[in-house]
Amino acid sequence: MMNRSALVLFSGGQDSTTCLAWALERYARVETIGFDYGQRHAVEMDCRGQVTDALRASFPDWGARLGADHRLDLALLGQISDTALTQERAIEMRSGGLPNTFVPGRNLLFLTFAAAIAYRRGIEVLVGGMCETDYSGYPDCRDNTLKALQVALSLGLDQRLVVETPLMWIDKAATWRLARTLGGAALLEIVREHTHTCYQGDRTQRHDWGYGCGTCPACELRARGHAEFLSTGA
Repeated sequence: MMNRSALVLFSGGQDSTTCLAWALERYARVETIGFDYGQRHAVEMDCRGQVTDALRASFPDWGARLGADHRLDLALLGQISDTALTQERAIEMRSGGLPNTFVPGRNLLFLTFAAAIAYRRGIEVLVGGMCETDYSGYPDCRDNTLKALQVALSLGLDQRLVVETPLMWIDKAATWRLARTLGGAALLEIVREHTHTCYQGDRTQRHDWGYGCGTCPACELRARGHAEFLSTGA
């Protein structure tokens, strides 16, 4: 795969940072794309640059393959969404079984815009941190959804495009283990110190797993995975 290129959907969170490291181990050229869609935790957009700077400093070989970053303004998505990720409201479960943090169409739009950038840049692979093992039930994170979208994008662009999801079948503890396998203690420290996952956008509280409010679903999932990772001999 080292003669191919990849575009990583990079939010600045734990999962996308691990996926970025995964891609840098595999592809000759890796670019990143991030989306500003009016998310409450917009601080993640600031963390993106901190993560890539730290990766370049700690992993020169990866830094040499890390190319352009693309930042897209998708404010319209926030304007049409009625969710706890795009508005100031309490996080709760809806009657249909999904949390109100679900932003309808988010990953579908992200991958469609990423595909357009990839087409222009001559990139064959899209990499995303979607997962249906440890997740909140979001339908646009499911493997079947992404496989169907891969087919649609390839047909619509008349060019084969591969959507890679390295975390699809692993839980959060295994995601921590994958980061350690890819980059050892240095990558784990980057994940803890520079990434952001908290839905509340809280960077004031530092835990052993990183920054966050500690109580939102994203923080609870990350903390639980980290605790399991440590308990199994990290």
